[in-house]
Amino acid sequence: MKSHHTITRRKSRQIMVGHVPVGGDAPISVQSMTNTETRDVEATVAQIQAIQKAGADIVRVSVPTLDAAEAFGKIRKRVTIPLVADIHFNYKVGLAAAEQGADCLRINPGNIGSERKVAEVIACARHHGIPIRVGVNAGSLEKDLQEKYGEPNSDALVESAFRHIDILDRHDFQDFKISLKASEVFMTVFAYRKLAAQIEQPLHLGITEAGGERAGAVKSSIGLGMLLADGIGDTIRVSLAADPVQEIKVGWDMLKSLHLRSRGINLIACPSCSRQNFDVIKTVNELEARFDDIDESMDVAVIGCVVNGPGEAREAHIGVTGGNPNSVFVDGKIQHKLKNEDLVIGLEDLVRQKIGKKPCGNP
Repeated sequence: MKSHHTITRRKSRQIMVGHVPVGGDAPISVQSMTNTETRDVEATVAQIQAIQKAGADIVRVSVPTLDAAEAFGKIRKRVTIPLVADIHFNYKVGLAAAEQGADCLRINPGNIGSERKVAEVIACARHHGIPIRVGVNAGSLEKDLQEKYGEPNSDALVESAFRHIDILDRHDFQDFKISLKASEVFMTVFAYRKLAAQIEQPLHLGITEAGGERAGAVKSSIGLGMLLADGIGDTIRVSLAADPVQEIKVGWDMLKSLHLRSRGINLIACPSCSRQNFDVIKTVNELEARFDDIDESMDVAVIGCVVNGPGEAREAHIGVTGGNPNSVFVDGKIQHKLKNEDLVIGLEDLVRQKIGKKPCGNP
């Protein structure tokens, strides 16, 4: 189905995270974070490569110690994707990560320390020509703000952000992006809306500590969806207690559903019911696994019966409607009939013919 609605994005100042532009008219970038032990270089490199293969534009790596900063330098040399070094408590680790090739430094105003320490991080970022991400979290607000507001709320998050923005302004450092994350959807959304109207820098969106794979995906989709539909947000991270590869997949599905970006196969499928002429759920799961390596954009409709089937299948690039045998539409016209046992392989072949790509040995 063609949508006539387009989102008008907030105009923001563009920064560069490695070779990836964030803000301005750049596409909304998708990022995740490694959860391996950073000092385990092999495991971390392998995970970064898996995250990149899933479609990530940027990967964040936690650098808690000077030993981790040294490992980060080795990791940086072995991967091509831009890396953000995640720094907490010890500003000297931030300086070390920048020396080791970080493409951006993430600091948290609640725990990085005095303005003098922040000033050193700013000077270091300027020297290396890299941006800073100010990451405000409801769970780690400054103590005096916790006392002032009683409990975290959107005003407290924005005030915390402005403390840092003011320091960056005093040092005439404008290449930064900001995140204001809470685990509560409305608190997060209201904070981002308030800040978006007051600064020109790009915004990194996320709902923090969102939960496990299903609940976290739902909560993130609602919170980020409200903001993205408003045109707010330049880069996103979906926080799930799950494999980081899943975070990237959910992030892409979010952007695809709002027509903000397209990548890979958009599978349109009915929920299935007793009218189905083939096992819709099994077919969709098999096709998803087979299409994992495809970056090209295409709509593929898998509909179990003739109620909505022909309408959906005609609108897609390739679509199948359940019947005896099943009808396969290509660019709006019935071109093939496939029996149930040939359905998955037949559809995969048609998709790969259309994009000129061979199967990659997937199951």
